[in-house]
Amino acid sequence: MYPTLFTNPGVKDFAEEIDAERTRQLAKFGEQHHPDGTGLPVYEHAARRYRNQADRNAQSGVLAWRDVLLEEVYEALAEKDPAALRTELVQIAAVCAAWVHDLDSRTEPPAPAV
Repeated sequence: MYPTLFTNPGVKDFAEEIDAERTRQLAKFGEQHHPDGTGLPVYEHAARRYRNQADRNAQSGVLAWRDVLLEEVYEALAEKDPAALRTELVQIAAVCAAWVHDLDSRTEPPAPAV
């Protein structure tokens, strides 16, 4: 097993769950390669829309995880540059980790799927 390098609460468990899911995906589908399908004007418009919505909700005190995630997802979908897309995808993963940690802090964490 690898040494624990994670410093944020819940990230180690989250990473282990992702690793287990990737193992299942690889077993089912094998290694996959697809085009990105990003950078279309419709996604640029949606990214602005969701960014503005998240800003409005934050200012109104009603920001939800949905707002944060959708803003990041549409920013990723709007990207044409592979390096910038990668950065956005990492941000999506970080938002997912934060959301899962928040869920787990409210309830008994679910047992990891086997």
